[in-house]
Amino acid sequence: MINEEAKEIKEEIEAQAIEVTESAANTQAEEVSILEVAATPEPIETISEVTPEPILVSAVLETIEETETIETQAIDYSSFQKADFVKTLEKVLAEVKENPSVGIFRKSEDTLKEIRPLFEQIKSAEKAEALAKFKEANEGSEDGFEFKLDTASEQFDTLFKAIKEERSKYFANIEKEKDKNFSQKTVLINRLRTLVEGEDSSDPAHIKSGFNEFKKIQEEWKTAGNVNSPHNNTLWQTFHALVDRFYSNRSIYFELLELDRKRNLQHKIELCSKIEKIAETSKTENVTGKMLDEAVATFEEYKHVGPAPKEENELIWQRVKDALDIIYGKRREQLEASKAEAEQVFALKTSIAELIQPFASFNSASITEWNDRTKALLALQDQWNNIKGFMPKEKGKELSDKFWSDIKTFFRNKTEFFRLLEIKREENLKAKNAIIEEVEALLANEDESQEATNTVIRLQKEFREIGHVPEKEKDVIYSKFKNVCDTFFNAKRAKNQTLEKEFEANLVNKIALCEQIEKEASEGAETARLAEFKAQWSAIGFVPKKEMQNIGKRYINAINKYVSAMAKLSGREREQLSLQNEVEMVRAHGESPKDLIRKENDIRRKMQTIENDIAVYRNNLEFFAKSKNADKLRQDVEAKIQKAAKDLADLKHQIKIIREAER
Repeated sequence: MINEEAKEIKEEIEAQAIEVTESAANTQAEEVSILEVAATPEPIETISEVTPEPILVSAVLETIEETETIETQAIDYSSFQKADFVKTLEKVLAEVKENPSVGIFRKSEDTLKEIRPLFEQIKSAEKAEALAKFKEANEGSEDGFEFKLDTASEQFDTLFKAIKEERSKYFANIEKEKDKNFSQKTVLINRLRTLVEGEDSSDPAHIKSGFNEFKKIQEEWKTAGNVNSPHNNTLWQTFHALVDRFYSNRSIYFELLELDRKRNLQHKIELCSKIEKIAETSKTENVTGKMLDEAVATFEEYKHVGPAPKEENELIWQRVKDALDIIYGKRREQLEASKAEAEQVFALKTSIAELIQPFASFNSASITEWNDRTKALLALQDQWNNIKGFMPKEKGKELSDKFWSDIKTFFRNKTEFFRLLEIKREENLKAKNAIIEEVEALLANEDESQEATNTVIRLQKEFREIGHVPEKEKDVIYSKFKNVCDTFFNAKRAKNQTLEKEFEANLVNKIALCEQIEKEASEGAETARLAEFKAQWSAIGFVPKKEMQNIGKRYINAINKYVSAMAKLSGREREQLSLQNEVEMVRAHGESPKDLIRKENDIRRKMQTIENDIAVYRNNLEFFAKSKNADKLRQDVEAKIQKAAKDLADLKHQIKIIREAER
């Protein structure tokens, strides 16, 4: 009986062996890089299959370094203005947020290190210039000098800090995740050790349950992420050793191992074919970064496939090596070709630099000509920037320096020209001061009328339409104008607050009146008393806007309750009197005929929607009547129909009120 059970277990395990018996080396495919595999000691059984030849690894690394050199184009920041630096940081921040990775953050860090000193130089120059102007205006004294950062500087600092924070958060999350994965893998190793040490190979039932637990541990190990590199090798070796012990403890181990080797061989053949397909494509097409990444990823997966039969393994390894040699050989040929492309880029940029040279000596007294020349120069600059690719290092740097130097000279000359336009800014300053004086006059007269308010609003518009003032007066004049306007409107708000208090008192009186009406709504209510209530209500003034609807509803309900208590009136007379009260409230709110028509149309649209809903609900009831066990659904639908009918009656009553109000 035991032999028959063991036979059944053996057949089941053989059927699942291809799926379950992935080696520990294969489970680490996502954790070990090309360098780590070459340097990490492994068990004797698998080391020959997952360790690439040293020459090939060097070729991989050399090619990757060359590829990175090609794909990373240096930018000359020496000509950048502050706005250019801000745009650069905005692009960097967007990039690290959209696609965070170690490479992206390394690239961003290099960019920050390069542009921060240049930006600080510009700020220092601006501060020195401002100080010189201040001393000139104050007989050489620095007392009272204060340098305020402009918007671009504040944006730059904010973006710089945000990029740093994104970097810190990214790497903190990585470390946190690695610690979590380390704990998870430690637990899995302890579970596997308990399974191995407590296994009874003589009990078929125990063998089957132990194998299922082993399969589960393997799956959880595969899904666990990376851990800190100092622990990678130790965890991997410990797990792999326990896997070996697990198979060694059972007689079926060697059969499973053979099946696993055949499965691994098939997997390696598939991966080899994939690499060979890329190599074949590289014979007729350029090796792109995507193709190279795919080849490296496939090779990485190949290295971590478990052991295969030795003779076949040597043959398949040679095929992989030959295919990779073809791919990287073609990549090196492309690098040589890129040198020729660099010479072509140099020739194109040389022709543009020659066109830029005359701009360095340009001079004119016309704003239009300066602007036209600026557009032409920027167009040439765009042509320069649109030429993609590298130039030869030494002569390319010399040409680039000359190109940007001529552009800087042009813009220095332009700046000198527009310096003369500062006289116009002085006139603008006088005009803005005159506007401030007008607002101050209104304040002095304590004029808070609507006409005065309109005047201030008009002056605000005129203030905005006046051109620029001298930079040192910009914040002062704006702050001064803002303060006088704020003072004017604050005084107006204070007056409005007094009215609001009156409205609150009116609300209290109206609530008290509603309570009195509700209290007297009993048998014997008189029409004369009803008229007194209406007169009292009309005598009380306005209430806060947000309470108008609530207190109005309460008043109508109280009046309707009082009318219902008037025994001398018939039912129709009571209804007519209640409707009249509601109409009076609508008219009291001052709604125009157009407003009433619009409100009536809105109500009719709502009525149409509710009527359609009722039709659908009733149709559903007919369906439920033909279904079994639909009582609960039928009750829900009937409740919805009742609610919709009540809402429809309320809307019809509102239509009736509106029509009475329109008469």
